[in-house]
Amino acid sequence: MYLLGYDIGSSSVKVSIVDADTQAAIGVCSYPKKEMGMISHQVGWAEQEPEDWWQYACDATKDLISTTNIEVNQIKAIGISYQMHGLVCVDKDQKVIRPSIIWCDSRSVDIGNAAFETLGQDFCYNHYLNSPGNFTASKLAWVKNNEPDVFAQIHKVMLPGDFIAMKMTGEICSTISGMSEGIFWDFKNKSTAKDLLSNYGISEALLPPLKETFSVQGKLNKEGAEALNLTEGIPVSYRAGDQPNNALSLGVFEPGDVAGTGGTSGVIYAVTDKLIADKKNSVNSFAHVNYTTTSQRVGVLLCINGAGSMYAWLRKNIAPSDMEYELMEKEASAMPIGSDNLILLPFGNGAERMFQNKNIGAQFCNLQLNRHTKAHMYRATLEGIAFAFVYGIEGMNEMGIDTSNLKVGNDNLFRSDIFSQTIANITKAPIRIVETTGAIGAALGSGYGIGYYAELKDAFQNLKIEKTITPQKENEAYLEAYNNWKLSLNKYL
Repeated sequence: MYLLGYDIGSSSVKVSIVDADTQAAIGVCSYPKKEMGMISHQVGWAEQEPEDWWQYACDATKDLISTTNIEVNQIKAIGISYQMHGLVCVDKDQKVIRPSIIWCDSRSVDIGNAAFETLGQDFCYNHYLNSPGNFTASKLAWVKNNEPDVFAQIHKVMLPGDFIAMKMTGEICSTISGMSEGIFWDFKNKSTAKDLLSNYGISEALLPPLKETFSVQGKLNKEGAEALNLTEGIPVSYRAGDQPNNALSLGVFEPGDVAGTGGTSGVIYAVTDKLIADKKNSVNSFAHVNYTTTSQRVGVLLCINGAGSMYAWLRKNIAPSDMEYELMEKEASAMPIGSDNLILLPFGNGAERMFQNKNIGAQFCNLQLNRHTKAHMYRATLEGIAFAFVYGIEGMNEMGIDTSNLKVGNDNLFRSDIFSQTIANITKAPIRIVETTGAIGAALGSGYGIGYYAELKDAFQNLKIEKTITPQKENEAYLEAYNNWKLSLNKYL
């Protein structure tokens, strides 16, 4: 028996087939082979075509089935992970009527800030655990205010994972966890965020009906099965945003557990049983995958937009065209800690939540033309992203959140020794690298969704720790470099 998991990212779509009994991956595939592009008509805008996600999901599935040579009738469940906070709008025929406004788009910041003041800051913290900010509800309000003809055609709005599930099953639905990430959920009233929707002049009827995160949310219909080369009738039994799902993939679902991700964006995600809000608006709180109205599980999320995206930019635009990340790491390792005072602020991928949605851009500071080389830039970039993580972790610690029990995946920036060691040394906490991916986690989540695993923890009982990064005793150079980095950052805040 097999489980199929999808991870719909903004860089690529990943698919994994997992053996339900051993919980081991049989195969993993991703499309496109080059990083997916974004549409940016103006500074701060970021859009993608939802139909592209679907096409890449189909391509990756067909490739994976072909290379693994498994019997598709043995696939018994499908799970979906997806890039958070995106807005997908469809008409009554389930046709996409505009490109998706995705997670790193910052056009609706002012709309969300205005609602924050109108509704009252304390009201928003008590009911939504966040400012409406730049999240999906505010993006929908932007469409209403700026594209009234488009808005008039909307039958339902969805998150990216809801759209993929719709393409598979023909059914439109979402989850409480998904609605909370869009600021469509009222935690205090345990219902749709009616006051925010009223403030925006948006009908609740535009939102999809809700189903449980782990449940049969629809079954693969004829059209979906043909497009994917799968068997009709397979249940879609789990969906979640990428960061809650990444946490799930690492076995992080109880209070005190912490997950980290160094993908396109960088994330620290801590689970708590408290409805906690950050009144500095540096981190955000959303319903975790196992949140229910009777058992609160909230994920406190620190997000850094410019993480892997910053390092990918460096490789594309600064490194030689044929240089792989492994060689960049090797050259960077020859440079001293602190990169001879070359400092990189990696905040060039839209408004940064931990700076109250300021868009300060990416900056190389203290560049000395007669001293610094490309290798210095490689190390400064890895260090700069790591310092941004540490800066955010310190803010979470000030909120009373213990981040010392940190697990991370093995398919992102944490594979870099420079990056991981920098974070471990400054925070003085070990980092455990787990052998898993988001697509594998989504597959295992689907197994729990159909009841194959009796308890959620059973689906992740065979997780393997690949490596542990232990803090080094001699870390003065790291602390000095971090303090210099903060001095440069303060000039832009």
